[in-house]
Amino acid sequence: MGDSMTMTHATSVDTASAPHILTIDGTSIRDIASFYDEINRVFMVGEDWQLGASLDGLDDMLYGGYGVLRGKAPAIVVWDQMDSSRIALGVEATRAYYLAKLDQPQVFKPGPIHAALARLGQGGPTYFDLVMQVFADHPNITLRAADN
Repeated sequence: MGDSMTMTHATSVDTASAPHILTIDGTSIRDIASFYDEINRVFMVGEDWQLGASLDGLDDMLYGGYGVLRGKAPAIVVWDQMDSSRIALGVEATRAYYLAKLDQPQVFKPGPIHAALARLGQGGPTYFDLVMQVFADHPNITLRAADN
């Protein structure tokens, strides 16, 4: 936690370009639903609606159209207890995520989901890995693990 306090000094630069410093509390992330609860708590301040449990929605939000990132504001996101979040969004949560999609064949094509499950079984990306990729695709966002 001390790391996030020292990073607040970055706000002393020109306020027009100073990044928001946001902290994700990894201890509150137990599964995919609670991950989005935490994302809403951190990023959706001032909005009268909440982001749904969707990687596409997370990606859209990080582009800066609403919430604290409105206008593509730069941000430093400090993820406290990232390792516990990695476990919570790991293989079991990812498998449950894909199996829930298979229960909705009218919405999701089963072929790609079966392929994703097969990749997961071979060490493929977990939901946590997918979240990390979404964050990596946004150059205005710097993601840091507070525990490292």
